[in-house]
Amino acid sequence: MSRSTVLITGAGRGIGAATALLLAARGHDIAINYQRDAAAAEAVAGRVRALGRRAIAVAADVADEAAVRAMFARIDAELGPLGGLVNNAGIVAMKARLDEMDLARWRRMFDTNVLGTLLCSQLAVRRMSTRHGGAGGAIVNLSSVASVLGSPAMYVDYAASKGAIDSFTIGLARELAAEGVRVNAVRPGIIETEIHAASGDAQRAQASAGLIPMGRPGRAEEIAAAIAWLLSDEASYTTGAILDVSGGR
Repeated sequence: MSRSTVLITGAGRGIGAATALLLAARGHDIAINYQRDAAAAEAVAGRVRALGRRAIAVAADVADEAAVRAMFARIDAELGPLGGLVNNAGIVAMKARLDEMDLARWRRMFDTNVLGTLLCSQLAVRRMSTRHGGAGGAIVNLSSVASVLGSPAMYVDYAASKGAIDSFTIGLARELAAEGVRVNAVRPGIIETEIHAASGDAQRAQASAGLIPMGRPGRAEEIAAAIAWLLSDEASYTTGAILDVSGGR
């Protein structure tokens, strides 16, 4: 993927923000999606502009079809043709066993983590695929090592949602392989970001260091580097891959 516009969902903080800055440094214009924290997203956009690239911060709940369609329309109008999508937006919930959860939690989890990814991907494909007159592009989905470990007694629903992302990545990659669009995923392990607070364990990353063969949690910038490679022309023969970036876990 040559220098082009990239949409990163959930890019106001953490892995999304780190990815925005790295891609901007490599010459891309960035659409920074966020749901609630406009100030954080605008701060990231300002840092992208300071690197000499164009940036817009766009509010949209990725599970809201009308909002997502409006977001893509704004990107079309203000940044031009889309060349890349990073499906980074995702949520966890408070640590719990399955028999302590409720249906509302599951629906919110899957609406955001799975349906949001499918919806954003669909709209990106309609712009990038050569079948639709596009010039090609790349999609990177954010999965999690939880998809293979299962996260028992913590959040098996989150793990299941990321298992769906793994399957979706493989299927969509094969569907689009002859249409100029590559689709891959990154499976982070335990990373030092703010997401752990949402599960009620803000110190989880450091406290879990003993579970990681490399002896430390990862950094958002390390995940961003993997995403950037999968988007780049250096990965031109890579599609349907799921890359573990987990310190050996």
